[in-house]
Amino acid sequence: MKGTVARRQRVLRVRHVQHALAAAETARARDEAEGIARNADRLRKVRGDLFTGQGVENGATFASMQELAGRLEQAGRQLDGALYDARRKVEVKEGLSLVANRDREIAEKLKDRARANLEEWRENKLAALPRYRRMQRTGDV
Repeated sequence: MKGTVARRQRVLRVRHVQHALAAAETARARDEAEGIARNADRLRKVRGDLFTGQGVENGATFASMQELAGRLEQAGRQLDGALYDARRKVEVKEGLSLVANRDREIAEKLKDRARANLEEWRENKLAALPRYRRMQRTGDV
C-alpha cells in the first residue's frame, strides 16, 4: 500500500514538472508571436510614414523611396507569414499545456485516492486488532 502511494507521488511530481515545462514553452511561444506582431506593426508604420514627409524633390529620391517601400512591403508579407506560423505554434503549445495539466490533475486524483485507500486499510487493520492491542497501539494504556 505504501509503495502505491509513493509511486503515485513520483508520478505526480513528474506530471507537475511536465506541466510547468509546457506552460513555459507556451509563454515563450506567445512572447515570440507578440514580438513578431510588434515588428510587423512597426514595419507598417515606417512604410506609412515613408511618403507622408516633405514633398519629393526629384525623381531619384522618389525612385529610392519607391524601392524602399517595395522592400518594406515584402518584409511585411514575410513577417505576416512568420506571425501566422508563430500563432499556430502558440495554439499547439497551448494544447500541449492543457494535456499536461489534465495529466497532472489525473495523477493528483490517483495519488489522493491511493492515500485514502491506505488510510482506510490502516483503519481496517487497526479495527481488526483485539481491543487490548488497539489500546497499546494508540497509547491509551
